Amino acid sequence: MMVTASKELDTYLSDFELFEKNGATKGPSWIHQIRKAAISRFSELGFPTTRLEEWKYTNVAPIAKTRFKRAECEANGLTAEALARATLEESACVQLVFVNGHFSRKLSSLRSLPEGVKAGSLAAAWGSDPASIEPHLARHASYHDHAFVALNSAFMKDGAFVYVPKGKVVERPIHLLFVSTAPFDSAQDRPVGLAHESLGTAVVSHPRNLIVADDGSQAMIVESYVGVGTNVYLTNVVTEIIGGKNAVIDYYKVQRESEEAFHIATVQAHLDRSSNFSSHSIDLGGALVRNDLNATLDGEGIECTLDGLYMVTGRQHVDNHTRIDHVKPHCSSRELYKGLLDGKSRGVFNGKIYVHKAAQKTDAKQTNKNLLLSEGATINTKPQLEIYADDVKCTHGSTIGQLDQDAVFYLRSRGLDLATARNLLTYAFASEMVGRIKVEPVRAQIENLLVTRLQHGSRAEDAR
Repeated sequence: MMVTASKELDTYLSDFELFEKNGATKGPSWIHQIRKAAISRFSELGFPTTRLEEWKYTNVAPIAKTRFKRAECEANGLTAEALARATLEESACVQLVFVNGHFSRKLSSLRSLPEGVKAGSLAAAWGSDPASIEPHLARHASYHDHAFVALNSAFMKDGAFVYVPKGKVVERPIHLLFVSTAPFDSAQDRPVGLAHESLGTAVVSHPRNLIVADDGSQAMIVESYVGVGTNVYLTNVVTEIIGGKNAVIDYYKVQRESEEAFHIATVQAHLDRSSNFSSHSIDLGGALVRNDLNATLDGEGIECTLDGLYMVTGRQHVDNHTRIDHVKPHCSSRELYKGLLDGKSRGVFNGKIYVHKAAQKTDAKQTNKNLLLSEGATINTKPQLEIYADDVKCTHGSTIGQLDQDAVFYLRSRGLDLATARNLLTYAFASEMVGRIKVEPVRAQIENLLVTRLQHGSRAEDAR
């Protein structure tokens, strides 16, 4: 179904032709075939509109109307010191840094890994080790029904490749840090707000990540996104995660893009028998954010946990779509997403647990809780169960509320001022999710950002 004006699509089709002429065909032929099929599918789909049920509450017209330039690997004077607050320098076994979607060896910390473990540039890997990549890349995150996955697949050029071989345990986290520098030619080129039709040099990057954990392996992956400056840019990322039999994967995604940025992300996890997958999604930045997180439980005895925390203010918009496919029997899933919304921000949560006919003895629970901190904040929440098996235990639910005034009154009666009482209750609401983060530096970063944001909100309240 074509949902975007041909003029807007023609820009991407023309850019794809230029992309091919400038060396996109130098990689393996099978990658070139994926790219061509993906751009063809994107031309058929176009950008989604709010007429589509899956995009009913998220309008991507600002993205469709912006003329983006594919980002180059321009560090623009970026140094390791400038990234210090976003790094896990001391605790990570390896830290891979990508600038505008391109691997930067200079900014990365490449320490020794356990024997056989690989972590590096995807572009380098598909040139030197295609046999490790071809069975998995673009096999799970489908571009047939998702325009942004199709766009990423068409323009994929680099990203992270992590491979943990059979039985290997990586004790310290592998950190994948993505930095957007978003340069502009001049002050006149800088787009303003979300409803612009910019002719400037707003940039787009399409990082493509592939994480493979073989049978019996264990790994922690931290995927971070940060922006330098306040210019408009688009990060359109796809991450495919493959967990083998008895594999244990602890996955973290921390999104701290700049205030003007667009962030579109798709994470597709495919899990085999008796594996354990836990995901922790943290959203703090971005002007317009959409996360699609899908997990396919394709073996018996799988345990899947999806945790999420989104904290938005001002006019930020964040949309979390999740889907857990219970394909085989005797699997369990637990999902808890919490949202803190202030200012005139908007949130969307749409989670679906899909239990296939063969997935007997499924045990699944899904919960979404939201705290509205201002009269102007809104949330649209839609937890869903779709069950075709008859011997299951599944529950779902959502809550939307404001701070408990009785609790506020009680704290004030104990000597706390209004702002401190509100902050304490808000922190208590979010701390459950922060406490589930096992990587100590990540947990400390989120705690500090939460406290800073609450203090800033208190000052704004006092100013009013």
